Amino acid sequence: MKTLQAGDKAPQFSLQNQDDKTVSLTDFSGKKVLVYFYPKAMTPGCTVQAQGLRDVNEELKAKNVVVLGVSPDAVKRLPKFIEKENLNFTLLSDEDHAVADAFGVWGPKKFMGKEYDGIHRQTFLIDENGVIEHVFNKFKTKEHHTVVLDYLNS
Repeated sequence: MKTLQAGDKAPQFSLQNQDDKTVSLTDFSGKKVLVYFYPKAMTPGCTVQAQGLRDVNEELKAKNVVVLGVSPDAVKRLPKFIEKENLNFTLLSDEDHAVADAFGVWGPKKFMGKEYDGIHRQTFLIDENGVIEHVFNKFKTKEHHTVVLDYLNS
């Protein structure tokens, strides 16, 4: 698993969103894109992380930042998560984890002594030219939105 770093060109991708419509990175030309990878919709940590981004989304928009959440969840699971948590940003389904692989966030994990492959919770800020500006990989889920805003405000 080789995770992309600041300065790397972001991989181009197209995935289905919560409305089963295709969303591509190129759709956001001229904007910064916050691509955050999360393991599974409607789980405690992922819910707290999404709620935080929901609560600061207007501030992010004011800074020309669009939020895209990416998980290996099926498309049909995403509208439930959006509705339940009143999310105000796009969620994308990466069921075959091809995009997670391209960013280098799919790999071996351990939980309760079991090893399995899954998404490593990381966030990439992609600049207006499609280059990774910053990688957020050290944060608690409940502080994720604060860490992102602190970086944008610095």
